[in-house]
Amino acid sequence: QVQLVESGGGLVQAGGSLRLSCAASGRSFSRYFMGWFRQAPGKEREFVGHTSRSGALTYYRDSVKGRFTISRDNTKNAVYLQMNSLKPEDTAVYYCAADEVRFGSQTSEYDYWGQGTQVTVSS
Repeated sequence: QVQLVESGGGLVQAGGSLRLSCAASGRSFSRYFMGWFRQAPGKEREFVGHTSRSGALTYYRDSVKGRFTISRDNTKNAVYLQMNSLKPEDTAVYYCAADEVRFGSQTSEYDYWGQGTQVTVSS
């Protein structure tokens, strides 16, 4: 099993940047595919992006491509979400998630979740 804790959220003006971190505890972090999701009030949780076990592969939803970057450091058991050029529509609770088997973009494909961190982008 793996336990996940996100941090780094906050309030930022449109056009600004934030870097979210997700710290993992447990064994063999490098065995897990890692994803980032977000959930805005009144909306379903949606896929933001994910990274392969080594970090060599990353994929993003179209609306964040070119603005968000996922990276991971397996020596520190951590995955990061660098968010630039933030927009008010990026406002949401951001979650990291892990799965040992599936490299998916659906919430149902991840077994482990953090508690989330709030990101608020003001206009």
